[in-house]
Amino acid sequence: MTSTDTGKSKRARERISLQLPVRVKCRETTELEWVEITRLLDVTPFGARFALPRPTEEGRLLHLSMPLPRPLRCYDYTEEQYGTWALVRRVKALPPPANTPDALPRFEVGVAFTGKHPPTSYLRDPTTRYMVAPPASTEGIWSINEPQSAPRRYVPPDEPRPDTRVQMPVDMIIEVFDAAGKVVMREETVTENISRRGAAVFSGLTIERGRFVRLTSRSFGISVVAAVRSRRLGADSIPRLHLEFVDRQFPLEGVD
Repeated sequence: MTSTDTGKSKRARERISLQLPVRVKCRETTELEWVEITRLLDVTPFGARFALPRPTEEGRLLHLSMPLPRPLRCYDYTEEQYGTWALVRRVKALPPPANTPDALPRFEVGVAFTGKHPPTSYLRDPTTRYMVAPPASTEGIWSINEPQSAPRRYVPPDEPRPDTRVQMPVDMIIEVFDAAGKVVMREETVTENISRRGAAVFSGLTIERGRFVRLTSRSFGISVVAAVRSRRLGADSIPRLHLEFVDRQFPLEGVD
């Protein structure tokens, strides 16, 4: 490869500030699908960055449609809209919109383009989480693998964890949002246990694995967004939701 070619390749990967409209479609679960129209913050032939008014998480697949200029495309050069699947690489919570206390905060999302078609496993289970692999060809499309695709098993309280779980009842309000981003279910409850990264919460709500919920603790003065990893019935016949926080860690410093 000549030095000129190297320079072109390097420039092709530089982020370009291009505020084009982009249609983002997400199958949050097999039953729930939502669509948002937003604008790109920047883009390369291999990925993009944009803001969303609802949560997602690293490893999820989204479908994007946008009028991307031909030099930034890897295929479909003559189509009006460029459609590509995109793997979420980074999610950053932004301050919520002013005067909308019930709205979810906005999220800045960085994605890697993975091509025209999703993997077969995604068609079976849209909650599958993937990891990116280097491009398989010079076309620049990222490939993905599935080390995170298996559902996480329930870990008994006496089994060691990467993050210590505190067995304590923390007050929580669980809010569930519909495809339009409106609160459709709300429950006041407490945690069975909690760590910086997740919690088990007593809940009578029937929520599918993969859904995103908002948890608010008045005593800690914080709201966090969490992904539902599983729902189980305890030996006491009380159902629990097992949740992983996706936008920030819970402030447990100083709690024994």
